Amino acid sequence: MIQSMTGYGKSVLQLPTKKVTIEIKSLNSKNLDLNVRIPSYYKEKELAVRKKLASALLRGKVDFSIFVEMTADETSTTVNPGVVKEYMQQLRNMIEADTSTDIELLKMAVKMPDALKTEREELDETEWSTIAKGIELAIKDIVQYRIDEAASLEIDFKQRIVNIKAFLEEVNDLDGDRIDNVKTRLQKAIDELKVETDENRFEQELIYYLEKLDINEEKVRLANHLDYFLETLASPESNGKKLGFIVQEMGREINTTGSKANFAPMQKAVIQMKNELEQIKEQILNVL
Repeated sequence: MIQSMTGYGKSVLQLPTKKVTIEIKSLNSKNLDLNVRIPSYYKEKELAVRKKLASALLRGKVDFSIFVEMTADETSTTVNPGVVKEYMQQLRNMIEADTSTDIELLKMAVKMPDALKTEREELDETEWSTIAKGIELAIKDIVQYRIDEAASLEIDFKQRIVNIKAFLEEVNDLDGDRIDNVKTRLQKAIDELKVETDENRFEQELIYYLEKLDINEEKVRLANHLDYFLETLASPESNGKKLGFIVQEMGREINTTGSKANFAPMQKAVIQMKNELEQIKEQILNVL
């Protein structure tokens, strides 16, 4: 089952003193590009969070965030009264008494360095245990989003493979007419030269020329690649890189067939195959 690299997961926790929102967003990328934003008092858990995300999401440009909103009346930030009073006294000494009130001085003083002090909040392991469960829920959410997003991609891939197979069958049906057309063109060119030719030598040269234009191997390999693509698509693991390699091999066989075609109706079918393959190439970049 394939997964898309595009996804979104979220979980919201209501703790005794705070509301915690966990968000994970991901876009396609060749490798894992992980950006983690968490409050400073959870920093010691960042490495464990990164490992968990890397293990679950594997690839993609991933943004992980923990947002905390305090809901309790208490706050860890308090006024440093001694510092504020000293600032106010210094401001009084600098400013004439009739040009400023103590309220205005207070507004200025609390903006000064160290006027407010914040007690460092220690990590509560019980609280983190609850947050860790929320992270698991958000990861589960984004994985499901990726699976749902990939479902439409899988339908599209299968349809385009069916289309390529149909055009390959058309190429196979046209192959006999193509050979006859090549023989006719060569014979006509020789006749226009009005020179006598050795029929045996002509047949030998014709066989050699037709061998150069033979596309049987390309048709067989392309058919095998198409089946292998569907087989890989149906496997339990999502493997976008492997699917990408198969698509490259399919492109080689289609291009070689086109270069050997020398027959307009066949080249039209080849162009149609290329068009279908290009659509697969664009979408395969978003598969995990």
